[in-house]
Amino acid sequence: MARHFTWPGTLRLHGAALGWDILRAPLNVALSPILVLTRIAAYLCRRAGWRGGADWLARRRVLLRTSVARRVEVLIVTDLLDLPLGEGAAARDPSALARSVLTAPQFREIIRTRASAAEAEAPGQRIATALGEYAGTRSAVAEMTTTLCVLLIGALAFQALTPGMISMAPGVADALARTNAIATFPLGQTIGGMWYGVFGVGASPWLVGTTVAVLVMIGSVFAAFARVLADPVQSRLGIHRRRLGRLLDTLEVEFLGRGDKPFAAREHFFARILDLWDAAASAVRIFRN
Repeated sequence: MARHFTWPGTLRLHGAALGWDILRAPLNVALSPILVLTRIAAYLCRRAGWRGGADWLARRRVLLRTSVARRVEVLIVTDLLDLPLGEGAAARDPSALARSVLTAPQFREIIRTRASAAEAEAPGQRIATALGEYAGTRSAVAEMTTTLCVLLIGALAFQALTPGMISMAPGVADALARTNAIATFPLGQTIGGMWYGVFGVGASPWLVGTTVAVLVMIGSVFAAFARVLADPVQSRLGIHRRRLGRLLDTLEVEFLGRGDKPFAAREHFFARILDLWDAAASAVRIFRN
Protein backbone atom coordinates (compact mmCIF):
# COMPACT_ATOMS: atom_id res chain seq x y z
CA MET A 1 0.00 0.00 0.00
CA ALA A 2 2.99 2.33 0.42
CA ARG A 3 3.13 2.98 -3.32
CA HIS A 4 -0.41 4.39 -3.18
CA PHE A 5 0.26 6.75 -0.26
CA THR A 6 3.45 8.41 -1.49
CA TRP A 7 4.02 10.63 -4.47
CA PRO A 8 3.12 10.10 -7.26
CA GLY A 9 0.83 7.28 -6.10
CA THR A 10 -1.34 9.54 -3.95
CA LEU A 11 -1.79 11.89 -6.92
CA ARG A 12 -3.11 9.00 -9.02
CA LEU A 13 -5.30 7.89 -6.12
CA HIS A 14 -6.88 11.32 -5.79
CA GLY A 15 -7.61 11.58 -9.47
CA ALA A 16 -10.95 10.06 -8.48
CA ALA A 17 -11.70 13.15 -6.38
CA LEU A 18 -12.14 15.23 -9.55
CA GLY A 19 -15.89 14.99 -9.73
CA TRP A 20 -18.64 14.43 -7.21
CA ASP A 21 -16.13 14.11 -4.37
CA ILE A 22 -15.80 17.90 -4.39
CA LEU A 23 -19.46 18.05 -3.32
CA ARG A 24 -19.29 15.03 -1.03
CA ALA A 25 -16.35 16.45 0.95
CA PRO A 26 -18.25 19.41 2.52
CA LEU A 27 -21.23 17.16 3.25
CA ASN A 28 -18.96 14.66 5.00
CA VAL A 29 -17.53 17.49 7.11
CA ALA A 30 -21.06 18.31 8.25
CA LEU A 31 -21.93 14.63 8.84
CA SER A 32 -18.76 13.79 10.76
CA PRO A 33 -20.09 14.91 14.19
CA ILE A 34 -23.10 12.63 13.68
CA LEU A 35 -20.72 9.76 12.90
CA VAL A 36 -18.82 10.39 16.14
CA LEU A 37 -22.04 10.40 18.18
CA THR A 38 -23.12 7.16 16.49
CA ARG A 39 -19.84 5.44 17.31
CA ILE A 40 -19.95 6.63 20.92
CA ALA A 41 -23.50 5.26 21.22
CA ALA A 42 -22.33 1.92 19.74
CA TYR A 43 -19.52 1.73 22.28
CA LEU A 44 -21.88 2.45 25.18
CA CYS A 45 -24.34 -0.18 23.93
CA ARG A 46 -21.55 -2.75 23.69
CA ARG A 47 -20.40 -1.93 27.22
CA ALA A 48 -23.98 -2.28 28.45
CA GLY A 49 -24.27 -5.72 26.87
CA TRP A 50 -26.72 -4.71 24.14
CA ARG A 51 -24.86 -6.46 21.33
CA GLY A 52 -27.59 -6.14 18.71
CA GLY A 53 -27.93 -2.38 19.15
CA ALA A 54 -24.17 -1.91 19.14
CA ASP A 55 -23.78 -3.88 15.90
CA TRP A 56 -26.61 -1.97 14.24
CA LEU A 57 -25.12 1.39 15.18
CA ALA A 58 -21.61 0.32 14.14
CA ARG A 59 -22.87 -0.66 10.69
CA ARG A 60 -24.41 2.76 10.04
CA ARG A 61 -22.42 4.38 7.26
CA VAL A 62 -23.06 8.02 8.06
CA LEU A 63 -20.47 9.52 5.74
CA LEU A 64 -21.06 9.61 2.01
CA ARG A 65 -18.92 7.07 0.18
CA THR A 66 -16.43 9.07 -1.84
CA SER A 67 -14.79 7.81 -5.02
CA VAL A 68 -11.37 7.96 -3.34
CA ALA A 69 -12.60 5.94 -0.35
CA ARG A 70 -14.12 3.34 -2.68
CA ARG A 71 -10.83 3.08 -4.55
CA VAL A 72 -8.97 2.54 -1.25
CA GLU A 73 -11.40 -0.25 -0.29
CA VAL A 74 -10.88 -1.96 -3.64
CA LEU A 75 -7.10 -1.67 -3.35
CA ILE A 76 -7.14 -3.31 0.07
CA VAL A 77 -9.25 -6.21 -1.22
CA THR A 78 -7.26 -6.71 -4.41
CA ASP A 79 -3.70 -5.80 -3.37
CA LEU A 80 -3.67 -6.77 0.30
CA LEU A 81 -6.15 -9.66 0.47
CA ASP A 82 -5.46 -10.75 -3.13
CA LEU A 83 -9.15 -11.21 -3.92
CA PRO A 84 -10.94 -10.36 -7.18
CA LEU A 85 -12.97 -7.14 -7.12
CA GLY A 86 -13.47 -4.59 -9.85
CA GLU A 87 -13.83 -0.92 -8.95
CA GLY A 88 -16.77 -0.65 -11.32
CA ALA A 89 -18.56 -3.55 -9.60
CA ALA A 90 -17.95 -1.99 -6.18
CA ALA A 91 -19.40 1.30 -7.41
CA ARG A 92 -22.53 -0.28 -8.87
CA ASP A 93 -23.28 -2.70 -6.05
CA PRO A 94 -22.48 -1.82 -2.40
CA SER A 95 -22.75 -5.51 -1.44
CA ALA A 96 -20.08 -6.55 -3.97
CA LEU A 97 -17.34 -5.84 -1.43
CA ALA A 98 -18.82 -8.22 1.16
CA ARG A 99 -19.40 -10.94 -1.46
CA SER A 100 -15.83 -10.64 -2.68
CA VAL A 101 -14.49 -11.01 0.86
CA LEU A 102 -16.59 -14.13 1.41
CA THR A 103 -14.85 -15.80 -1.53
CA ALA A 104 -11.60 -15.89 0.46
CA PRO A 105 -10.43 -19.47 1.14
CA GLN A 106 -10.19 -18.63 4.86
CA PHE A 107 -13.97 -18.32 5.06
CA ARG A 108 -14.92 -21.63 3.44
CA GLU A 109 -14.81 -23.67 6.64
CA ILE A 110 -16.49 -20.91 8.65
CA ILE A 111 -19.33 -20.64 6.13
CA ARG A 112 -19.92 -24.41 6.19
CA THR A 113 -20.34 -24.37 9.98
CA ARG A 114 -22.95 -21.58 10.00
CA ALA A 115 -26.52 -22.54 10.73
CA SER A 116 -28.08 -20.07 8.29
CA ALA A 117 -27.22 -17.95 5.28
CA ALA A 118 -27.50 -14.78 7.37
CA GLU A 119 -24.92 -16.08 9.83
CA ALA A 120 -22.64 -17.08 6.97
CA GLU A 121 -22.84 -13.60 5.45
CA ALA A 122 -22.27 -11.76 8.75
CA PRO A 123 -18.41 -11.94 8.71
CA GLY A 124 -18.32 -10.50 5.21
CA GLN A 125 -20.60 -7.67 6.24
CA ARG A 126 -18.47 -6.90 9.29
CA ILE A 127 -15.30 -6.87 7.21
CA ALA A 128 -16.94 -4.61 4.63
CA THR A 129 -17.94 -2.27 7.48
CA ALA A 130 -14.36 -2.29 8.81
CA LEU A 131 -13.00 -1.47 5.36
CA GLY A 132 -15.50 1.37 5.08
CA GLU A 133 -14.45 2.71 8.48
CA TYR A 134 -10.80 2.51 7.46
CA ALA A 135 -11.42 4.37 4.19
CA GLY A 136 -13.61 6.88 6.02
CA THR A 137 -10.71 7.96 8.23
CA ARG A 138 -9.36 9.78 5.20
CA SER A 139 -12.14 12.33 5.55
CA ALA A 140 -11.09 13.10 9.13
CA VAL A 141 -7.41 13.26 8.15
CA ALA A 142 -8.32 15.72 5.39
CA GLU A 143 -10.12 17.90 7.95
CA MET A 144 -7.10 17.89 10.26
CA THR A 145 -4.77 18.69 7.37
CA THR A 146 -6.99 21.63 6.42
CA THR A 147 -6.95 22.82 10.03
CA LEU A 148 -3.14 22.73 10.14
CA CYS A 149 -2.96 24.69 6.88
CA VAL A 150 -5.38 27.26 8.27
CA LEU A 151 -3.25 27.52 11.42
CA LEU A 152 -0.19 28.23 9.30
CA ILE A 153 -1.97 30.82 7.15
CA GLY A 154 -3.42 32.53 10.23
CA ALA A 155 -0.03 32.69 11.91
CA LEU A 156 1.66 34.16 8.80
CA ALA A 157 -1.09 36.51 7.63
CA PHE A 158 -2.76 37.63 10.86
CA GLN A 159 -0.26 36.69 13.59
CA ALA A 160 -3.12 34.92 15.31
CA LEU A 161 -4.08 31.42 16.39
CA THR A 162 -6.71 30.27 13.89
CA PRO A 163 -7.42 26.53 14.30
CA GLY A 164 -10.32 26.67 11.86
CA MET A 165 -12.19 28.69 9.26
CA ILE A 166 -14.55 30.12 11.87
CA SER A 167 -11.75 31.62 13.94
CA MET A 168 -9.99 32.89 10.80
CA ALA A 169 -13.10 34.57 9.37
CA PRO A 170 -13.05 37.71 11.61
CA GLY A 171 -9.45 38.48 10.61
CA VAL A 172 -10.22 38.03 6.92
CA ALA A 173 -13.40 40.12 7.23
CA ASP A 174 -11.52 42.92 9.02
CA ALA A 175 -8.86 42.91 6.29
CA LEU A 176 -11.55 43.11 3.59
CA ALA A 177 -13.34 45.93 5.43
CA ARG A 178 -10.08 47.88 5.83
CA THR A 179 -9.17 47.41 2.16
CA ASN A 180 -12.62 48.59 1.07
CA ALA A 181 -12.52 51.58 3.43
CA ILE A 182 -9.09 52.65 2.12
CA ALA A 183 -10.22 52.25 -1.49
CA THR A 184 -13.29 54.48 -0.93
CA PHE A 185 -11.60 57.09 1.33
CA PRO A 186 -12.60 60.58 0.09
CA LEU A 187 -9.03 61.99 0.23
CA GLY A 188 -7.41 59.12 -1.64
CA GLN A 189 -5.99 55.73 -0.83
CA THR A 190 -2.63 57.02 0.48
CA ILE A 191 -4.20 59.22 3.12
CA GLY A 192 -6.84 56.56 3.69
CA GLY A 193 -4.13 54.03 4.49
CA MET A 194 -2.59 56.44 6.98
CA TRP A 195 -5.99 57.24 8.50
CA TYR A 196 -7.09 53.66 9.00
CA GLY A 197 -3.60 52.79 10.20
CA VAL A 198 -4.39 54.96 13.23
CA PHE A 199 -8.16 54.52 13.44
CA GLY A 200 -9.15 50.93 12.84
CA VAL A 201 -12.24 49.82 10.96
CA GLY A 202 -14.31 46.83 11.98
CA ALA A 203 -16.18 44.45 9.72
CA SER A 204 -19.96 44.41 9.78
CA PRO A 205 -21.77 41.29 11.06
CA TRP A 206 -23.05 40.44 7.57
CA LEU A 207 -19.52 40.62 6.16
CA VAL A 208 -18.22 38.35 8.91
CA GLY A 209 -21.07 35.90 8.27
CA THR A 210 -20.46 35.90 4.51
CA THR A 211 -16.74 35.42 5.06
CA VAL A 212 -17.40 32.44 7.34
CA ALA A 213 -19.63 30.81 4.71
CA VAL A 214 -17.14 31.38 1.88
CA LEU A 215 -14.15 30.15 3.91
CA VAL A 216 -16.02 27.04 5.03
CA MET A 217 -16.85 26.20 1.41
CA ILE A 218 -13.26 26.80 0.31
CA GLY A 219 -11.98 24.65 3.17
CA SER A 220 -14.41 21.86 2.34
CA VAL A 221 -13.31 21.78 -1.30
CA PHE A 222 -9.66 21.86 -0.23
CA ALA A 223 -10.38 18.91 2.06
CA ALA A 224 -11.21 16.76 -0.98
CA PHE A 225 -7.55 16.99 -2.05
CA ALA A 226 -5.81 17.70 1.28
CA ARG A 227 -4.74 14.08 1.64
CA VAL A 228 -2.36 14.56 -1.29
CA LEU A 229 -0.30 16.51 1.26
CA ALA A 230 -1.14 14.31 4.24
CA ASP A 231 -0.50 10.86 2.72
CA PRO A 232 3.28 11.16 2.19
CA VAL A 233 3.75 12.67 5.66
CA GLN A 234 1.70 9.92 7.31
CA SER A 235 3.60 7.31 5.32
CA ARG A 236 6.96 8.70 6.46
CA LEU A 237 5.83 8.88 10.11
CA GLY A 238 4.45 5.33 10.04
CA ILE A 239 0.88 6.43 10.70
CA HIS A 240 -0.44 4.60 7.64
CA ARG A 241 1.34 1.43 8.72
CA ARG A 242 -0.09 1.54 12.25
CA ARG A 243 -3.60 2.27 11.01
CA LEU A 244 -3.37 -0.56 8.51
CA GLY A 245 -2.10 -2.81 11.31
CA ARG A 246 -5.25 -2.09 13.33
CA LEU A 247 -7.34 -3.00 10.30
CA LEU A 248 -5.41 -6.25 9.82
CA ASP A 249 -6.04 -7.14 13.47
CA THR A 250 -9.77 -6.75 12.83
CA LEU A 251 -9.59 -8.86 9.65
CA GLU A 252 -7.57 -11.55 11.41
CA VAL A 253 -10.20 -11.94 14.11
CA GLU A 254 -12.86 -12.44 11.43
CA PHE A 255 -10.76 -14.82 9.33
CA LEU A 256 -10.05 -16.98 12.39
CA GLY A 257 -13.71 -16.97 13.43
CA ARG A 258 -12.97 -15.66 16.92
CA GLY A 259 -15.86 -13.20 17.06
CA ASP A 260 -15.74 -9.59 15.99
CA LYS A 261 -13.32 -6.78 16.75
CA PRO A 262 -14.65 -3.51 15.30
CA PHE A 263 -12.14 -1.22 13.64
CA ALA A 264 -11.77 1.93 15.74
CA ALA A 265 -11.62 5.07 13.59
CA ARG A 266 -9.92 7.37 16.10
CA GLU A 267 -9.19 10.10 13.57
CA HIS A 268 -12.79 11.33 13.63
CA PHE A 269 -12.49 12.01 17.36
CA PHE A 270 -9.24 13.91 16.85
CA ALA A 271 -10.91 16.06 14.20
CA ARG A 272 -13.77 16.89 16.57
CA ILE A 273 -11.25 17.94 19.25
CA LEU A 274 -9.85 20.45 16.75
CA ASP A 275 -13.41 21.67 16.10
CA LEU A 276 -13.89 22.28 19.82
CA TRP A 277 -10.58 24.14 19.89
CA ASP A 278 -11.77 26.31 16.99
CA ALA A 279 -15.06 27.05 18.77
CA ALA A 280 -13.25 27.90 22.01
CA ALA A 281 -10.84 30.24 20.18
CA SER A 282 -13.77 32.00 18.50
CA ALA A 283 -15.61 32.36 21.83
CA VAL A 284 -12.53 33.88 23.48
CA ARG A 285 -12.20 36.37 20.63
CA ILE A 286 -15.87 37.38 20.96
CA PHE A 287 -15.61 37.89 24.72
CA ARG A 288 -12.44 39.97 24.31
CA ASN A 289 -14.15 42.24 21.80
